[in-house]
Amino acid sequence: MQQGTIDWSAAWLAPWRTVGEAVAAQLHAGLPLHEALNAVRGDTEAIPHFVAPDALAPGESYERYIFNSKQCPVHDGYHDFFNGICWLQFPQTKSRLNALHAQALQATQGSDATQDPKAARGRVRDALTVFDENAAFLMAPPEVADQLWPALLSRNWRRLFVDLRPLWQQVQPLLFGHALLEKLLAPRKPITAHVFIASCAITSIAQLDAHIASQLHAETLARKPFAPLPVLGIPGWHAENENPAFYNDPKVFRVAP
Repeated sequence: MQQGTIDWSAAWLAPWRTVGEAVAAQLHAGLPLHEALNAVRGDTEAIPHFVAPDALAPGESYERYIFNSKQCPVHDGYHDFFNGICWLQFPQTKSRLNALHAQALQATQGSDATQDPKAARGRVRDALTVFDENAAFLMAPPEVADQLWPALLSRNWRRLFVDLRPLWQQVQPLLFGHALLEKLLAPRKPITAHVFIASCAITSIAQLDAHIASQLHAETLARKPFAPLPVLGIPGWHAENENPAFYNDPKVFRVAP
């Protein structure tokens, strides 16, 4: 895993830069990923202890193992690198997602996705996976969110990004999904996030973490409370989107079904 290939100046990595570079420094010093994450984690009990991947026995549920042991196995590579720093930044949200996974597994009488994928999945676990891997948040004053959110839900891209473009100066987008962050190491126009709206008065990641964790319930997630958003369309995140014609791409900026 060569940390030099991460461009920490990318707009979508700004909220992750401090913690990401701290873990990268430990990797550069020669530590394996789980030890590098633990070095930055410190002694906090809010975050599981990171362990080598062989701590997870074959056939054992990853989510159930984390829930029961308070240990998180990590493989070397960017995917688990971003998952690890997400645990460091969003311990309450990640813990809540893990607890909901464990509850869903319990509800299927112990079914394990590695043994019987159809038995262990369902609307809630599918939504949890989407959230964990690909979620994004838009932090904005309620009066701004109230204008942007309907345009996003209806996929009215011209209104969202052209007509309402000045409002984006009051928006703080944050990409949460670790698979999403990994994909953006090689940015491409079609890369799309699943936005979970956050429109309360939030001034820090810690506040956002607490707020999002409080919103995560099985009933809410079963309704798939997301809206697709091609991330390179966010104003200020890609030079080409200064031209309104950037959004005239129906393969990326798709109309609502």
